[in-house]
Amino acid sequence: MKKKRKYGQYFTESVVADFMTSLITQSAASRILEPSCGKGVFLDSLAAQGFTNVRGYEIDDMLDQGHANVVHKSFLAVPTEEQYDVIIGNPPYIRWKNLEKELKEELTDNTIWNKYFNNLCDYLFIFILKSIEHLTDGGELIFICSDYWMNTTHSQSLRDYMCENGYFERIYHFKEAPLFEQVSASFIIFKYIKKSIQKSEQIRLLTYNRKGKPTKKELISETCFIEQYIPQFEKNKRWILATSQTQARLLSLETACLRTDDIFASTPYRIGDFCDIGNGMVSGMDKAFRLTKEEVRGLNKTEFDSLIPVLKAKNLEQYRYTASEYYIFINKVLSTEEFHSRYPSFAIHFTPYLDSLRARYNYGKDLPYWEFAFPRSRALFERNQAKIFVPCKERISHKDYFRFCYAPQGFYPLQDVTAIVPHEKCKESVEYITAYLNTPVVFDWLRFNGIVKGEIVEFSEKPLASTPYLPINWSNPVETNLHEKITQKTRNCLNTITEENKQEINHYFDLLFYEKTKNRLPA
Repeated sequence: MKKKRKYGQYFTESVVADFMTSLITQSAASRILEPSCGKGVFLDSLAAQGFTNVRGYEIDDMLDQGHANVVHKSFLAVPTEEQYDVIIGNPPYIRWKNLEKELKEELTDNTIWNKYFNNLCDYLFIFILKSIEHLTDGGELIFICSDYWMNTTHSQSLRDYMCENGYFERIYHFKEAPLFEQVSASFIIFKYIKKSIQKSEQIRLLTYNRKGKPTKKELISETCFIEQYIPQFEKNKRWILATSQTQARLLSLETACLRTDDIFASTPYRIGDFCDIGNGMVSGMDKAFRLTKEEVRGLNKTEFDSLIPVLKAKNLEQYRYTASEYYIFINKVLSTEEFHSRYPSFAIHFTPYLDSLRARYNYGKDLPYWEFAFPRSRALFERNQAKIFVPCKERISHKDYFRFCYAPQGFYPLQDVTAIVPHEKCKESVEYITAYLNTPVVFDWLRFNGIVKGEIVEFSEKPLASTPYLPINWSNPVETNLHEKITQKTRNCLNTITEENKQEINHYFDLLFYEKTKNRLPA
């Protein structure tokens, strides 16, 4: 990609276009369409591989493809009676709010858009759906695009349509591989077959496992991918790029967590039913508020009482934290004279940072330089109890766990940390909840059902609150005993944690899952 234009153009490199063209199984004489042909890279590739019956549409008449078979016209204006055996390309992706006025007006009058979509949907959605409308029975749709639409709420109508009208033959998942210059996103190449009757039982999933851009040889030979087979997607269900075995494990977790407080309930308990969740406080300039041990030793009592122990993402491990730091936190209305009088050491400490502090983003408030920019969720963090901290964003490229950390009473999370705080009505110990969130099955649930962008899982309130939760049945002595064992073992882990400790905790949870589900399984 050299430049992003107003039509959502990210130009595909020839290596990728050649690979995608190689996925076509129709004959050389089949009727092929490129609906947004840009600079013509797919047209070049199709011609080089012997396809002769090709047409391209391109709305941007400033682009010269060098092909006589290109019509400078919006693909959305093409009647669906125009049918093709193959549609291939890189569709535009633009959010509704970023669409040019002329494109919004075109969508407003478009029958397909009005039937399936609304102004919360993206331009990409109609390109995919309309392309399928243009396919003959058995026709192939081969697109490269971001993978975000496979799980967003607003693309549900598109996903349901695709389940009703065909199936995926294969998906190449590139995650964060730099397929486009200066674009950070998670991309897929998919091959979809329009078919009204017969469907393949499984999708061939190939996940990119290298760093950097793939070469043409690697792509064609598929040596840069890990191969798996996953179930076909179903209407009205979440699309998960996971094997049948993994999906069964996730289902078993939700089964173990099924509600028992209502005989008609069929949904699992959730973390949000038992805990409050809040993102950490924002100082606006951490280095200005952080004190060294030497500075702390020189404080007067008023100054020392205005310090808080904080944890940042870098301090967190599974179960325990590695270090903490003291930050200045003053929550009083003071004049400048009062601040200098009561906090002389702080005044000296802040001196090198004054210009930057006054220029920081202040959330629309007139902030004194010694105050945090946004002490969000402060009341939650000041509850008189231990909590659980987790990084707001966690990269899982080379690990199979998240860092849910036990945080003792009195500690505050900063902006790169999310806190989970049990309700008063929650009878399970904080240690038990910490251990539960660190189990492998919860890791799998979150990486397939959470907010995932490439290799990064985001922990905000919504995905954490929706995570299935396994409460203890306190009238069941087996469950009560397992809760005590997990709690005690987790307390041991707060000092020293070993793989043996983790395995023992996970074993206790396996027993607990069995206890929860043994009477719910079919005879």
